[in-house]
Amino acid sequence: MMLPLLAQAQQQKEDSTFYKKPDAIKAVWLGVICPGAGQIYNKSYWKLPIVYGAFMGCGYAINWTQNRYSNYKMAYLDLYNDIQAGTVSEDPSKSYIAVIPDGYNLQRVGGATTWVKTLDNRQQIFRRYRDYSILAVVIVYALSLIDAYVDAQLFDYDISPDLSLNIEPQIYYDYQHQQSAELKLAIQF
Repeated sequence: MMLPLLAQAQQQKEDSTFYKKPDAIKAVWLGVICPGAGQIYNKSYWKLPIVYGAFMGCGYAINWTQNRYSNYKMAYLDLYNDIQAGTVSEDPSKSYIAVIPDGYNLQRVGGATTWVKTLDNRQQIFRRYRDYSILAVVIVYALSLIDAYVDAQLFDYDISPDLSLNIEPQIYYDYQHQQSAELKLAIQF
């Protein structure tokens, strides 16, 4: 008689450890230490490609915009210095000639003074885009931490399809102890 009870108690113990509610604070701290660790702790493995894909996309955007920013900054500085020295040339090895679109030369883009303004404008644009990309990394990081916290908090939230609406009469007493009848509307989920 004791053996079935012992087996049943062991089964309940295994079930309770399998469905143990994760600690939300621990999930956040794990996510702080290593992005995506909070999702692993919560056993939400399907979210990992989203988290790491977002980080990789932001990393690619930072790299791409930083390269463009560096190229335009170098070209701007080289052209500015050549204009000041009076040594502007169409030499293809010059950085400001290398960033001119194919099929164009320095004269077709408006001359050296116009091109130096364009290069300054483009370097500022790509610096701003790089900064936005860095901000996107911070936002993705914060969202992964928020997701880990919320997922741990809602681990045992009941999502049963039993939504019911109960309408029943109720008697209400106001502060003067006067009685009135009303309908009570209760939604249970």
